[in-house]
Amino acid sequence: MAKPKWLYEESRQQSLEENRKKMAALNLPQLAQLAHPAPVELARPRTFEKHLVQVRRSTRVSNHSSPVYKELAEGFVEPNKRFCSDEARAAALHEAQELVSGLGSDNPTIVKTIVPSYISGGFFLCLKRQFCMENLSKGDEVMTLVDVDGNEYLTRYLAQRFGLSAGWKEFAFAHDLVEGDALVFQLIRPTAFK
Repeated sequence: MAKPKWLYEESRQQSLEENRKKMAALNLPQLAQLAHPAPVELARPRTFEKHLVQVRRSTRVSNHSSPVYKELAEGFVEPNKRFCSDEARAAALHEAQELVSGLGSDNPTIVKTIVPSYISGGFFLCLKRQFCMENLSKGDEVMTLVDVDGNEYLTRYLAQRFGLSAGWKEFAFAHDLVEGDALVFQLIRPTAFK
């Protein structure tokens, strides 16, 4: 039994000796010493001198007084923005609904009250999803909007978004639409609203 243990120890010793020779051939003992160099004296911390200097100011604004921030006067309206009261909105919607009931037509109609996002920014008019699913094309189409004077405006109907996009801005500006206005759209052809 002792013989196998002796063989193991002998082979282990041989492996260790071979590894030492390989390390010596690769100069690993010298590299190991480089990995832990002698401590180096650290540089002393830098100190900064503080000087007071006059702040440079632009001559362009130095001749003007400082701005005055006051509360806006009541009733002030920003340019190009008109706001609608709830009473005016309700009156416009009531008038549009009376118009729809007076039409008495078999053509499908929809009433839309204008909100700010319809007439500013992206200029996109959302239509009711149910109305679009039942009456309009399943794909994008060029829709014609015919106003009460007979003028025609081409718009782009986006089927996936259920609304009017390109061309809607021109129609909104031509009719000076503002928040609270109520519009009645009557489908007179598959691709035309009156």
